[in-house]
Amino acid sequence: MSTPTSPTDRPRRRRPYAPRVPIAERREQLLDAALAVIVSDGYGRVSIDAIAKRAHVARSVVYGAFDGLDDLLLTLLDRQQERAFTRLLASVPDVLRTRDPVDFACEAVRSMAAMLREDPDTWRLILLTPAATPPAVHARIEADRDRFRRRVAAWIASAPPGAGPAPDPEILAHALVASAEHFARLALTSADAIDATRLAGQLRLLLGGIWATP
Repeated sequence: MSTPTSPTDRPRRRRPYAPRVPIAERREQLLDAALAVIVSDGYGRVSIDAIAKRAHVARSVVYGAFDGLDDLLLTLLDRQQERAFTRLLASVPDVLRTRDPVDFACEAVRSMAAMLREDPDTWRLILLTPAATPPAVHARIEADRDRFRRRVAAWIASAPPGAGPAPDPEILAHALVASAEHFARLALTSADAIDATRLAGQLRLLLGGIWATP
């Protein structure tokens, strides 16, 4: 006959243990987990608990890598924007003096469409921000949006003159960036989104009136 065991004799259920990893690697793991939560559940559901659960670590591990949720989200946005906006800004030069501006704009549409296909989660983070997005994140996104608009305005101002009146670079930049963002959101949310070839064709039609051959 076996001897009854007391509660103190029974083996304790051990808490999940996160093995030690270098802090840089841990931060990347937690940033990936946060991005996964945002993409699947939205900003309104992201929390330290949700990130820890997705990464299979304790809350203390998250707090050991970041100074709270805002710090983690801003670091995530910095990382994703570095990846996205570096390539986006490179697609629009500061000046354009030798190439046809209409041809270049149409190529840029195709390039931006490729960026959306290759890294949709990053662009969802930037373009599909709901009202629940933390204010600091909204401010960072708007700062990068303004930086891109200014790059587009500089490109317009440097383009060779056409036969018609010169465009207003600031106003046209606002219009082009707003349109690009609209169609980018459509591409991220709709399986039947308008494709890049159709967009480029209509852009050629519109910009051809501004930069018609003298």
